Amino acid sequence: MSDSVSLLPLLGVALVVLGFALRLNPALVVVGAGFITALLAGIEPIATLELLGTAFVKNRFLALLLLTLPVIAVLERHGLKAHVQAVIVRLRGATAGRLLLVYLGLRQLLSAIGLHSLGGHPQTVRPLLSPMAEAAAEAQHGLLPAAERERLRALCAGTDNVGLFFGEDVFIAFGAVLLMQSFFADNGIELQPIEIALWGIPTALCAFAIHGARLLRLDARLAREASRAAAQQVDPA
Repeated sequence: MSDSVSLLPLLGVALVVLGFALRLNPALVVVGAGFITALLAGIEPIATLELLGTAFVKNRFLALLLLTLPVIAVLERHGLKAHVQAVIVRLRGATAGRLLLVYLGLRQLLSAIGLHSLGGHPQTVRPLLSPMAEAAAEAQHGLLPAAERERLRALCAGTDNVGLFFGEDVFIAFGAVLLMQSFFADNGIELQPIEIALWGIPTALCAFAIHGARLLRLDARLAREASRAAAQQVDPA
């Protein structure tokens, strides 16, 4: 009986999974699951609020990201998307695959030296990278079908994720690197962060090569889809 009671707080994890599966508001899902977990663990609601407040105060610098959202909204309202699309169309030889490959390399290099905030979904992918990739693709292949446009946007977001994830592993002050150093130290193995970070370079290079190959195949796939769409318009049957 005691074992089953001790496992009850883990129901909060199931609630998070269920909430995300139902596509409910993420903030409400996480906070609600936290309250339920605390109640199942025997923590009073007031104490739970104190824990949430303390965590927010300690990590309030993370909320600075929210300040970028209204700035990006104002820029988009005044034609940011149209401007970057016009710029990319004027570049000779620019394709969606090449553009994303360059961004992948820059994202990895900047993340490797700790400049994580220079990229990201809200401040770079949505207002800049995605419109530029769409403009480059449409300049080469004409208007994209809706499904292909959404697939291209997803690839833009995935490229940012790959660049950040495998680039920051090379940064010596990255939390995972320091965590590994602490783990090794606890087990009698003394390592410097630079020694651990350097071992992230082969993985980063492999990630760049693998995802870069996918990006280079993107242009060929877009060309095939454009040819197929043109053929269907000529011969609907």
